[in-house]
Amino acid sequence: MSDYETLLASITKRCEAVGQSHILAHLSSDTISEDAKLTFLRSIDEIPLEKLASFLQGALDEEEKLKKGSGDNASEEDVIEPFTGGASTTTTDPAQLAALAEAKTLGMKAVANGEVAALLLAGGQGTRLGYDGPKGMYDIGLPSKRTLFQFMAERIKKLGLLSGKGEKAVPFYIMTSPLNHKATTEYFASQNNFGIDVKFFPQGTLPALTPEGKMILETPTSLAVAPDGNGGIYPALVKHGILDDMKSRGIKYIHAFGVDNALVKPADPTFVG
Repeated sequence: MSDYETLLASITKRCEAVGQSHILAHLSSDTISEDAKLTFLRSIDEIPLEKLASFLQGALDEEEKLKKGSGDNASEEDVIEPFTGGASTTTTDPAQLAALAEAKTLGMKAVANGEVAALLLAGGQGTRLGYDGPKGMYDIGLPSKRTLFQFMAERIKKLGLLSGKGEKAVPFYIMTSPLNHKATTEYFASQNNFGIDVKFFPQGTLPALTPEGKMILETPTSLAVAPDGNGGIYPALVKHGILDDMKSRGIKYIHAFGVDNALVKPADPTFVG
């Protein structure tokens, strides 16, 4: 059997088992080359077909909970409690101010030791803002015309300088998406990465599904797909070697944040501490 025939038999069996064999309907066509068919089958082979139904059901269940407002009735183990260290950044209490100062000192020491990284979730497009491009490149209307990416990069650069270890003391990891990876990397390259240490990696994709859980074909030999959401950061960190890179650098503390948080203090030493 050829590679195509072997893979076709495997994919057909998997698709039939989960009720998704409709996506193979066009593979009998003589107008589609075997190379195109093989590429299509390989793309399907990377999809966790057996988990799609549970992914969809989980998303629908969460949506239903939100509609009913049942989030207030979450079980105790599912409730995320706020930090209870007793120190607020707006406090005037001497004891709390001392605790914050101690935290900042510890955080800055970690930065100086090369133990802190900033991790940005930047897979989103600026579509809802009326901008055709990565959300991080959006001009939020300031006189300086700084983009969100620039704000964050310059803050990371300043933190490195304050630590005494230079502009590249805090590595900046940026998770893009297949939709904006090229535009994002080209933008940073045009700015010489703003003088800091930047690494990019794309999140994965999942097939678009109908409400009934059926995969959707975009063309006879390609599936309609979409980025796999913020949760996709975990498999992406492993797949693209980012975790290994962090380990090799001795990173112990990671500050993860979203691209649309214009007020964020990346790797804020008080928060780290």
